[in-house]
Amino acid sequence: MSVVIKSPDEIAIMREAGRLNAEVRRLLLDAIAPGVTGRELDELAKEAIAHRGATPTFVGYAPGGRPPYPGAICYSVNAQLVHGVPGDQALREGDIVSIDLGVTWRGYVSDAAFTAPVGEASPEVLRLLERTEASLHAGIEQAVAGNRIGDVSSAIGAVGAKGGFGIIREYGGHGVGRTMHEEPHIPNYGRPGTGHQLKPGMVLALEPMFSLGGEGTEEESDRWTVRMRDGSLCAHFEETIAVTEGAPEILTSMGRLNEARDGAAATAAGGAA
Repeated sequence: MSVVIKSPDEIAIMREAGRLNAEVRRLLLDAIAPGVTGRELDELAKEAIAHRGATPTFVGYAPGGRPPYPGAICYSVNAQLVHGVPGDQALREGDIVSIDLGVTWRGYVSDAAFTAPVGEASPEVLRLLERTEASLHAGIEQAVAGNRIGDVSSAIGAVGAKGGFGIIREYGGHGVGRTMHEEPHIPNYGRPGTGHQLKPGMVLALEPMFSLGGEGTEEESDRWTVRMRDGSLCAHFEETIAVTEGAPEILTSMGRLNEARDGAAATAAGGAA
């Protein structure tokens, strides 16, 4: 396994890429409303990235013989888990939407995602969002030098298992740097003390994905959009982080999205989550 260790100068560039990513994601979050389409959100992202002198990472990405990806964002609604292609599908009251964004700055990639409700959402859905985001931060807390990938993965999975959610096993986190996907792969489940040891200078994108149903997924005919096989609602959160000599640094942070919803989620969970 070849893991790229970044220098302090490289991490400084990635910190700026992460800041730009957070700024654009905040614009997207604020624009989410009933009637808004994926295409409109994608155009907003493209314009905001260009205005900042950066590049949308996802545009033209074509791994494994897939058609070139057309969007700056991945736009996944309800049972769509990841990689949804933004089009003319309008959001409706009660939907949930996941937006994944890559921003490249001076040759380095930042990768981050969130899931948000469109208007009002049920306590069950709010709990799914809050717990998925909480699992991301549980994983980040374990991303310290000397720990192993299994410590991160186990912390993420433990939150999902305690919440009774489907833990998606076919997708996970990854290293990130000059390319969007580097080693190591980071599952959203695992055993503590196993896997690659974390070292200062490693930059990782952690991205837990949970569902209200099972864990099985399937790819749609566009060869990009991944949906839950059982049609259950699902959530996806992601941050790019740097492993340091001390606490991990979140390079793409725009703050905890679901803190204001924690009370509703706790009520829905009966205090058990």
